Amino acid sequence: MRILITNDDGINAPGLAALEQIATELAGPTGEVWTVAPAFEQSGVAHCISYTHPTMIAEMGPRRFAAEGSPADCVLAGLHDVLRDSPPDLVLSGVNRGNNSAENALYSGTLGGALEGALQGLPAIALSQYYGPDNAGAHDPFEAARVHGAATLRRLLAATPEAGTGYRLFWNVNFPPVPAKAVRGLRLAPQGLRQGTRFSMEPHVSPSGRRFLWVRGGDQRAPAAPGSDAAVNLAGYISATPMRADLTAHDVLDQLKDAFA
Repeated sequence: MRILITNDDGINAPGLAALEQIATELAGPTGEVWTVAPAFEQSGVAHCISYTHPTMIAEMGPRRFAAEGSPADCVLAGLHDVLRDSPPDLVLSGVNRGNNSAENALYSGTLGGALEGALQGLPAIALSQYYGPDNAGAHDPFEAARVHGAATLRRLLAATPEAGTGYRLFWNVNFPPVPAKAVRGLRLAPQGLRQGTRFSMEPHVSPSGRRFLWVRGGDQRAPAAPGSDAAVNLAGYISATPMRADLTAHDVLDQLKDAFA
């Protein structure tokens, strides 16, 4: 198996090293793992692409490239430049430092990389490691992802239905904020919504008197609907959420048919 990996935390991020280990185990002794990752951190860029300016790419080592762009740019670079003549069988994005459960999924560059893989017609999976009191200060905060990653991916790939003619399915996987030995299993879960919390802006004044605004995240332990991704993560389970690029609210279309007849 030939696997293309990327992330949004940057080419030197420890989560990417964890993903390289997971992908190498998944690819097997005769497989190949190719890395095309952002030269600098790209957290929060979602599915952004560098449509109005070029992306510089540099070879950092065997099968390892850094691109000055977003995770989606990196997937495009991997598919249409680096691996143009030998396309990968799978695109993996992560392992993100912090969860991409619930509303975080909408901002995530990690998911943006997987989404681009799916739009390009390939199986794609985003992986993120939830941080919390039980693992944030650990020697290896990515232990849960590192230990359980390959087995989780094998299960998802085996269960993924054949691609149809519409938007291709991709997976959003979040590992819980616990040590590997405390992981309770894998749960199929819908995307949740943390209640009473959201992103905001926090003002700061620099020593020179200039005013700046920093984006501030919400409470990552706020309650979400039972059985949703964030809820099962906080209960110690790995969550796997099947997703597509289709943003249509199909339930509302059905509700409004008579009003727009």
